[in-house]
Amino acid sequence: MKELEYPFDSSFLLKKRRKLKKELLADDIQRMEKRIAVLGGSTTNDIVSMLELFLLQEGIAPIFYQSEYAQYWQDAMFDAPALRDFHPDLIFIHTTSRNITEAPLPLTADEADVTAALERQYTHFTQMWDHLAETYHCPIIQNNFELPPCRLMGNRDAWDPHGMVWFIEELNRRFGAYAHSHQDFYLHDIHYLSASYGLDAWHDATYWYLYKYAMTLDAIPDFAYHLTRIIRSIYGKNKKVLALDLDNTLWGGVIGDDGQEGISIGQETAAAEAYTEVQEYCKAQKQLGVLLTICSKNEPENAQLGLQHPDSVLHADDFVTIKANWEPKDQNLLCTAEELSLLPESFVFVDDNPAERDIVSAQIPGIAVPAFDSPVECIRVLDHAGYFETTTFSAADANRSEMYQANAKRTQMQQTYANYTDYLLGLEMQAEIHDFTPVALPRIVQLTNKSNQFNLTTKRYTQSEMEQVCADPNRIRLYGRLRDKFGDNGIVSVVIGEIQGNTLHVELWLMSCRVLKRDMELAMLDALTEQCKQRGITTICGYYFQTPKNGMVRELYGSFGFEKAEAFENGDSTWKLDLQGYQKKNHVITVNQKEYKKV
Repeated sequence: MKELEYPFDSSFLLKKRRKLKKELLADDIQRMEKRIAVLGGSTTNDIVSMLELFLLQEGIAPIFYQSEYAQYWQDAMFDAPALRDFHPDLIFIHTTSRNITEAPLPLTADEADVTAALERQYTHFTQMWDHLAETYHCPIIQNNFELPPCRLMGNRDAWDPHGMVWFIEELNRRFGAYAHSHQDFYLHDIHYLSASYGLDAWHDATYWYLYKYAMTLDAIPDFAYHLTRIIRSIYGKNKKVLALDLDNTLWGGVIGDDGQEGISIGQETAAAEAYTEVQEYCKAQKQLGVLLTICSKNEPENAQLGLQHPDSVLHADDFVTIKANWEPKDQNLLCTAEELSLLPESFVFVDDNPAERDIVSAQIPGIAVPAFDSPVECIRVLDHAGYFETTTFSAADANRSEMYQANAKRTQMQQTYANYTDYLLGLEMQAEIHDFTPVALPRIVQLTNKSNQFNLTTKRYTQSEMEQVCADPNRIRLYGRLRDKFGDNGIVSVVIGEIQGNTLHVELWLMSCRVLKRDMELAMLDALTEQCKQRGITTICGYYFQTPKNGMVRELYGSFGFEKAEAFENGDSTWKLDLQGYQKKNHVITVNQKEYKKV
C-alpha cells in the first residue's frame, strides 16, 4: 500500500487509518501473528493504531495488550494477570523524558547526589528489564529519552551535571551499554527521531495537557514507523538488495551522451559532491551485508566506463550483478532475483526517473521503490525508510557480498561440466554439521528469521526462545556450515526436532537459498538420521506448512523418501520416514573434516 511507504503523509494516515486498516485486512495476504504488549508511561492509543497499520503492511498481524495510562512499571514488576495471560511475543516500553523522576536536581546538589540520582533512575529501568526478560523470555524494545523542551542553564545544561540535558545524555549512554550487553533487548532511538523531527515541534505541550501524549499528534506516524523498523528486523522482514540505476542516480548526467569526462562525480562542484555522497552511502551498506546490484538502461560498456571514472567511489566489483541493457527494468530486476535465489520483494530499487519507478512498483509486488527528487533527498529517504535496520550483526553479514560473488564463480564453473554430479564433486565441498553452540547461536537465530523460501514450517525464534531449545534434552538440534574451494558460505542450514517416545517431530527445517542444488539438504538429512539412531528413534515425522513463499519445498520430504501421511486443503502436509534400512543420500559433500581447499 503506497500510502504507508516512506515518505508518507502523517495527517492523511491519522485521518484515514480505519479505512486503510480495512483495506489491508481485505487483501488476503497471509501474515504472521505476533502478540505485542505495549507498556506506556503516557497515552499509547494512537501509537498502537498507527503501529498496527505499518505492521500489517510488513506482513505481521499484531494483537495488542496496552497497560493503563502510566502503569508501565506496575504491569511489568507486579506481574499483572492480564499481561501474564496475554503471553507476549514482544514487549515495547513507551517511556519518555516525562517519565524521568530523579531529575532535574536543584543546583545546590553535590556530585554525590547527582551520581546517586542517576543510579536510582537507571536501576529503576534495569530491574524492570531483567524481570520482564526472566518472566516472558521475549524481545524487549525500550525507548531511550528525547532531549527536554527547555534548558534552565542554556548551553551549560549540556555539560553541567545539574542540567537536564546532561542527565538525559548520561542516562541514554547507560541504556546503550545495557543494550550492547543483553540479547533480545533493543533501543528505540527517540533521541535521534525527535531531533530529526524538530524538538520544538515534537514537544507540543498542548497534546500533553489535553491527552497525555508525550509528543505532538502529527509525530505519531513517524514514531510508529520508526518502531516498526525494529520489529520487522527482529522478525526477518528487512530488505536484502539495493538495486541501483546509474545515470542521474549514481552520477549526474547521461554517460552515453556526456562521456566519462562529462558526468558529474567527485569534489569539483556541489552537484558532483552530492552524487559522491550517494555512492559513499550505498557502498557503506555493504558492511551490513546489503547486496548491491545495478539495473540501468545503458550500454554495458558505458556502465563500466562510468564505474571506472577516477572519482567513482563504487566500482564493478562492489556489485554482485550488473544489468546494463535496454530490457524493461522490472524484467531485469526479476532476472536478478532469480539469479540470486532471492524474492523480488527483498529488493529496494533506486532510480531518479519517476516513470521507471512507477513501472517497477506496479509490476513487482512488495518491492520498495523510494521516491526522491535529488541526490541529497535520496540519502535522506533511504536512511529514514530504514530498509536495512540492523538488530543483529554477524561476520556472515559483513561477508555476504563476497559470498554471492563466489556464487557467480560457481555458476561459471558449472558451464565447464557436462555432468552435474561431476560439477558438485569439483566444488570440493566440506560441511560442518553439529549441535548448536553458543558461538553459532546468533547466526542460527538470524537465519530462522530471514529464511522464507527453503523453510518447511517458517517457525521464528527469538534469542531467548532458541536458548530454551538449546537447554531442552528432548530436542535434536543441528546446524550446517558449508565451505568449498571458492569460499565459506557460513551457517546455511538449521534443523530442530522434538523427541516424543521413539518418534522425532521436525519443527524446523530451513536452508539458505544461496546453497540450493548442492545437496546440503541431503547431508543434513544423513546427520539427522544418525542422531536419531543414536537416541533410539525409529520414525521421523516431517511437517510442511504452506506459505506464499515456500512452494519450492512442498515435496521436499517426498524427495527424501518420506511417505505422505496426510494432506490438507490449505496445502499443508505431514510426512513419515521409517529409519529401518535408511541409506545415506549425500555423496558429494565431505562432512565434519576441518581442512578444505580454497582458490
